[in-house]
Amino acid sequence: MPSNLTRRSLMRGITAATAVTALAAGLAACGGESDAATKTDAAGTVTVGQLSNGAAKETTLKVSEVKSISAELPAALKKSGKLVIGSGTLPSGSPPLGFVGDDQKTITGSEPDLGRLVAAVFGLEPEVQRSTWENLFIGLDSGKVDVAFSNVTDTEERKQKYEFASYRKDDLAFEVKKDNTWKFDGNYESLAGKTVSVGNGTNQEKILLEWKAKLAKEGKKPLTVKYFQETNSLYLALSSGKIDAYFGPNPNLAYHAAKTAGTPQATRIAGQFSGAGESLQGLIAATAKKDSGLAKPLADAINYLIENGQYAKWLAAWNLSNEAVAKSEVNPPGLPLTNS
Repeated sequence: MPSNLTRRSLMRGITAATAVTALAAGLAACGGESDAATKTDAAGTVTVGQLSNGAAKETTLKVSEVKSISAELPAALKKSGKLVIGSGTLPSGSPPLGFVGDDQKTITGSEPDLGRLVAAVFGLEPEVQRSTWENLFIGLDSGKVDVAFSNVTDTEERKQKYEFASYRKDDLAFEVKKDNTWKFDGNYESLAGKTVSVGNGTNQEKILLEWKAKLAKEGKKPLTVKYFQETNSLYLALSSGKIDAYFGPNPNLAYHAAKTAGTPQATRIAGQFSGAGESLQGLIAATAKKDSGLAKPLADAINYLIENGQYAKWLAAWNLSNEAVAKSEVNPPGLPLTNS
């Protein structure tokens, strides 16, 4: 998800996060939203899929503090009484992963919901902080965010600054207009001559730029990469033919394709690819600052949810059951520093 196109020392979002502390804190506070004061559940329950405008089946799950797991938390976090959950989904939202609910204020989505479930296992009050993707990492660096549940891919590059607890498979996809016959079969050479949009500072951008560099080195037709700040602008470009495809997280693209079925803007999934490259299944992970002491309790909490059934029900509510993992791992192998 470089100073040259085949390799970069750190992704753009993380590079921004290495700015001086004062700047980081200022940026982290900029443009953020919090749902701390919105609708809450009764003690011992977490309702997933709330206010999702049809994106999920609302499901109430029983989950209370597990003291053997909450005892593992850093003392300062336990004392604070809350878990600040980062969602890098500003400005326009990213359904079904994270977006503003149909009450126009509650932050809903599969990722914040898992964060709320984990907070319940910890015995902490969840507070979801919504920011841009770049500011998500700045929030982690500055300590304003405890953990990101925001479709963050586990990569070896990110492990230089962050620690992980995996919770879902990371599959990427290409979305095209429904009448576009192009298919991606896993071979980057099929992208020669195409114009593809991708999110700035993401793992999929890293993969796409490496493919772009390979095509250039081999003297093939160039791959053109386009960026859009707003989802609406991206899909307008796709519908009008200004771009051939959008390369992004499979849950987002599958959701959009399902929503547009039967409309003039109908799209389809033209192929998928592991977020960790062709040789390794990518993983999405809860992300905390390196050496924060959170990775193990996060993994233990997720494994508790897996073993006791809430995890499967959470995935089913959001139609993501095909991305389930058997267990949460601390810092599992991630996207290599190079995909070559």
